[in-house]
Amino acid sequence: MNLGIQGKRALVIGGTSGLGLACCQSLAAEGVDLAIFARNSETLNRTRSDLTDEFAVRVDTYSGDVTNRADIVSTVELLRDSGGIDILVLNTPRPPSPMRDFLAEDDDSRWEQAYRDQLHGALNVLREVTPLLTTNGWGRIIGITSASVKQPLPRHAISSVFRAGVQAALKHLASEIAQFGVTVNSVAPATIATPTFEQFHDLESRVRLTPLGRSGTPEELGATVAFLASYQAGFITGQLIQLDGGRTASLV
Repeated sequence: MNLGIQGKRALVIGGTSGLGLACCQSLAAEGVDLAIFARNSETLNRTRSDLTDEFAVRVDTYSGDVTNRADIVSTVELLRDSGGIDILVLNTPRPPSPMRDFLAEDDDSRWEQAYRDQLHGALNVLREVTPLLTTNGWGRIIGITSASVKQPLPRHAISSVFRAGVQAALKHLASEIAQFGVTVNSVAPATIATPTFEQFHDLESRVRLTPLGRSGTPEELGATVAFLASYQAGFITGQLIQLDGGRTASLV
């Protein structure tokens, strides 16, 4: 299927590894030019080289921290000067490890860290980047949240709280900017086999809880994001797509 987004430009937050990198690869395979924002300049440079060599698309990189609003503001200014963007993929850091139940989360520093990385940083990006997308008559915002926003998972207290906050912000935004031709959706993954996921979780036990009987792949998540960015998905907005192998048991 031709997704109709060749020549578009996407800003991918945290696009140098794991799920963010998978999103970059899937979009680049559709001919989308990339702007990647992440903390590590060395990793950014390596990612730019790899993606340019493999997909022959334009890749620009921006070093910064989503928790520092000034970093986002300066990046937006550079993006505006270089032609703007059409697609935003919002992918924020994982919560502190190890994961814990709510009553076991009695360390304020962990809550503060997660708030800044997962919610405050996401709000910085959405508030500063959205105006770039509301002037073209067409745009896509796709957030990467978590299956725990639909069904809170054991030992995911911090993640559930702040990912749910991101989901609420995306839902509000979807209604507010639909008039500009911009859709806003999110993907809620569970048990996606990235190196980081396998480092912090027991993959076998997670697979046993998954009706499909396997873990998901980063490529499957990237493909879902690419579809939500497509012309074909133009009448989908305000939605959360569960990418969890059937694990989430909620009816809606």
